[in-house]
Amino acid sequence: MKLISWNVNGIRAVMKKGFEEFLATHQPDVLCLQEIKVHNDDLPEEIRDLGSLDGYTSYWNGAERKGYSGTGTYSKIPPLSCETKLGDERFDAEGRFQILEFESFFLINTYVPNVKRDLSRLAEREEFDASLLQKIQCLEETKPVILCGDMNVAHQPIDLARPKPNEGNAGYTVEERAGMTNYLAAGLTDTFRSQHPDTEKYSWWSYRGQARANNVGWRIDYFLTTPAIQIDSTDILTDITGSDHCPIELCFQTGNE
Repeated sequence: MKLISWNVNGIRAVMKKGFEEFLATHQPDVLCLQEIKVHNDDLPEEIRDLGSLDGYTSYWNGAERKGYSGTGTYSKIPPLSCETKLGDERFDAEGRFQILEFESFFLINTYVPNVKRDLSRLAEREEFDASLLQKIQCLEETKPVILCGDMNVAHQPIDLARPKPNEGNAGYTVEERAGMTNYLAAGLTDTFRSQHPDTEKYSWWSYRGQARANNVGWRIDYFLTTPAIQIDSTDILTDITGSDHCPIELCFQTGNE
């Protein structure tokens, strides 16, 4: 089974930059999107219905604030259910969360809060991580879990091009990195790093200073899986443009398939 996750930095914008061709070419079984920036009431039909000819159905969780945050998922496999609440109104109002339940696993699509340059949202970010981990552990009692999305943190020095100058900056604070460590300590696998322990490859680049052209990037987009998920392959699709992030891919089997 093939999953792709992508922070599109605006679904309307990426639609004008080859999104349809990307979907037709890569044909994931499930495509998880973050930062769609579309309110549910304003979702154009061409976006909702995109991929229907290829068997996709879409599920949307836009933020209450228009033009901000939000998650969306296209799936060829009808989920048994789709939940959009983490249980904290601060985050639920921002559309940061979807759980799709399939026959043999849960898939969580998330857009973790950015702490902001002044770190003013760091405490909330830590609370989000704790709540999400608790949710994962609860779901895992029923069936395996896959978490994907923009986690807004580079975990280790290998995960960003310039670790030293960025120590303490948003996305590379001790607290954010500890949050990722907590996910792994709870038994989750960072699928890309487990398959590519020494690979320096990034999923986000600033729009400033030709960062992408110079590959001065950060790996802040992840697939994390519970132990029963059998990983076949994982990749970061750096050749796909259209956003300041690129898509990430996971091919896997569940333990009971």
